[in-house]
Amino acid sequence: MAGIYIHIPFCKQACFYCDFHFSTSMKKKEDMILSLVKEIEIRKDELQNTTIESIYFGGGTPSVLTVDEIQVLIDAVYKNHTVIENPEITLEANPDDLSEEKIIELSKTPINRLSIGVQSFFEKDLKLMNRAHNSDEAKNCLSVAIRHFSNISVDLIYGIPDCTNEEWRDNIQTALSFGIPHISSYALTVEPKTALATLIKKGKIKNVDDEKAEEQFHILIEELKKVDFVHYELSNFGKEGFFSQNNSSYWLGKPYLGIGPSAHSFNGIQRSWNVRNNAKYIKAIQENTLPIERETLTKTDGYNEYIMTGLRTIWGVSLEKIKKDFGDKYVTYLEKQAKKHLEQELLIIEDRVLRTTPKGKFLSDGISSDLFMVN
Repeated sequence: MAGIYIHIPFCKQACFYCDFHFSTSMKKKEDMILSLVKEIEIRKDELQNTTIESIYFGGGTPSVLTVDEIQVLIDAVYKNHTVIENPEITLEANPDDLSEEKIIELSKTPINRLSIGVQSFFEKDLKLMNRAHNSDEAKNCLSVAIRHFSNISVDLIYGIPDCTNEEWRDNIQTALSFGIPHISSYALTVEPKTALATLIKKGKIKNVDDEKAEEQFHILIEELKKVDFVHYELSNFGKEGFFSQNNSSYWLGKPYLGIGPSAHSFNGIQRSWNVRNNAKYIKAIQENTLPIERETLTKTDGYNEYIMTGLRTIWGVSLEKIKKDFGDKYVTYLEKQAKKHLEQELLIIEDRVLRTTPKGKFLSDGISSDLFMVN
């Protein structure tokens, strides 16, 4: 099984923290849709007839597309790939795009999962991040969405300057009050060259407090555990039966095809990524050229990626898989590197599977880098 990711590189306005590839100009939208369709056609054999189980529209803001434009892209996937009977088809959406009319229209398409970028239900947080919607729009769109979609995920951001722990609990409870079965939640991160980094440097916005972010991460785990959400990946929580197939495929090492500018792909042996420029992407595709770079993974690359992805999930890192796929040398190295983290109770080994402890979860990316093998 494999997944297809389609990157829609357009947004109404730029969020201050965002480091993803997008444009606020919609001038090339029509050409972009045609180019996405063409790339799907050009790369139809790349997954070697592997059946598609999920289609994910990310961005950018895919909900700026019309329902007809979304349908054109879904049709292109079905025309060029074998798709399972009931694939998970997710649309990332912003509340300001989800009018009642748009939600009803979407519910009549093959889209069966919405990932709604709420981020916060507090106006001061939304203004600080320069989000395009307000709190009422977020609540109204969720009220309508739950009547038409059973599979909804809400994005929330923690560690926002001046967002208290009590307000963070309110954010979580407000999201849960709509009965949604999945939450994706991320720490506010200051990426270089973003507006947020500039505003912090100028003293117009407070810097992010890592200690407060870690506190709020643990509050999130605590609150969602009370209502039977499974913390299946570092940033993802879902009710049983509602884990994101798209997200899970990344962490479980399944192949996926990334369509669109800046989109990444993985076929089990190679990683590849498209050019991060709309005009260059469109020009290349129109000339029947793939604007793509490829990297073949070494055995050590494969080991490091498995460590990084495995430690982020409830499935952990299997020492038997390490032995089978990479050899005894890698098992010995991993056990040696993990020793201090085991002693500090950041990691635990059960049934020959290495996992983070509750204490180690927030630190999993840093722990992973400690376990990497460097040639």
